[in-house]
Amino acid sequence: MQIDIITIFPEFFRGPLDFGIVRRVREAGLVKIDIHDLRAFTRDRHRTVDDRPFGGGEGMVLKPEPIFECVESMKVAPREERAAARQSVVLLSAQGRRFDQKLASELAELERLVLICGRYEGVDERVGTHLADREISIGDYVLSGGELGAAVIIDTVTRLIPGAVGNEASTRQESFVAGTESGGDGLSDKLALSEVEGNVRPTRADSTCGSGGLLDYPHYTRPADFHGMKVPEVLLNGNHDDIRRWRRRSALEKTLHNRPDLLDEARLSRDDRELLADIAGEVGK
Repeated sequence: MQIDIITIFPEFFRGPLDFGIVRRVREAGLVKIDIHDLRAFTRDRHRTVDDRPFGGGEGMVLKPEPIFECVESMKVAPREERAAARQSVVLLSAQGRRFDQKLASELAELERLVLICGRYEGVDERVGTHLADREISIGDYVLSGGELGAAVIIDTVTRLIPGAVGNEASTRQESFVAGTESGGDGLSDKLALSEVEGNVRPTRADSTCGSGGLLDYPHYTRPADFHGMKVPEVLLNGNHDDIRRWRRRSALEKTLHNRPDLLDEARLSRDDRELLADIAGEVGK
């Protein structure tokens, strides 16, 4: 996968791209990331990338010329041909579609991803309407620029690329990842019990949760008793059915408490809904 970042602060990415999974996929040749200094595509001695907007208003707006020239220098496919070429030019914008795991999965299927980091009060509208094929926001808040958003997108997308994570089953069991079709037992999303992809062979205990859009269940490790804070006994008894049930209930409980909005889109079975009713009833007591 080829990722290109367009920014007026190329030095910003010296840190985020040099650690963890992003570094590993770069070193393994799974992803190539190039950083393009937008000021290199200006034509005046001051290397001006912004200007005041027509009609007045506060702040400065990024000019279209250097952005268009930068993208054109990369030989990216024309806008109408990008879907077929598995390419996308993304404008990081507060007005864009909100970034989520589903969108990350879509971007991970691309062969080339170009990220334009906005700055100041915005970007000339012609960049969004004639150059970029999509606008993305990482959340409903305003940042000083798109660099942080680009780093978030790169980290989220690269870890979904085959070979990036040692155990690829883990990326299917995380929060916000859609599970199997509704109508299962709701306790395990038992797809993982029989599913084998490449060398990934989940154990029965590991296969409790293709999260189905819920938050992840709680995790515990040694020691089993830390300063009087004990690991739930069910996780120590070796009964995989009990562990699956406990994990599913815990995921539902955590989602209900922290992100109840996710339950509207989550794939819930009849058992799940009965568990939620029990949990809600306990909370109301």
